[in-house]
Amino acid sequence: MHFLSPILENYIANSSEDEPVLLQELTRETHLKVVQPRMITGHFQGRVLSVLSKIINPKYILEIGTYTGYSALCLAEGLQKEGELHTIEINEELHEMQRNYFDKSEFGPQIIQHIGDALELIPSMPQTFDLVFIDAQKVNYDAYFEAVIQKTKPGSVILSDNVLWSGKVVEPIQKSDKATISLLDYNQKLKNDPRVETVLLPIRDGLTLSRVL
Repeated sequence: MHFLSPILENYIANSSEDEPVLLQELTRETHLKVVQPRMITGHFQGRVLSVLSKIINPKYILEIGTYTGYSALCLAEGLQKEGELHTIEINEELHEMQRNYFDKSEFGPQIIQHIGDALELIPSMPQTFDLVFIDAQKVNYDAYFEAVIQKTKPGSVILSDNVLWSGKVVEPIQKSDKATISLLDYNQKLKNDPRVETVLLPIRDGLTLSRVL
């Protein structure tokens, strides 16, 4: 489902900050070499992540779902000078490509890669995160949220991507569609969870912003 016409989407992107050259290069390489390149964050949403991170100015960022590293580079733009971004990816085949672009950026030394299952890795992380970005397996969103909220503090922000799931959240549901069912439950949970205040933003495929209370 397209929420906006291609003409409007182009206008919005062209009326926003330009996409950095390094991220343009990463987008091209992702489309050439990686399966499902549409999973990349992209120009407009990337600039949204960048500005949000700059507003929050986090010392510690946690990202669940690195893919080829686009969103990590956007989020890193708001890091404090001594800050760190920890990003978790289950597909180790993407590690080298991610590192290549991280090291081309000014944020390379601040970006720490983790390979494995986020639900196994997060409990052992000692950091308290100011900003969290969830963008991995949709059926695990609730479990990710429960894991990361233990690693936040009042005022921390948790972002959840793809929460509109190409519009499937408002369409008839197939019982076999576990991802959509999980996202419907997750969206309702965040709305009613007393630990956070939440707004669902119709950005790209849906981006939820939850502020920890």
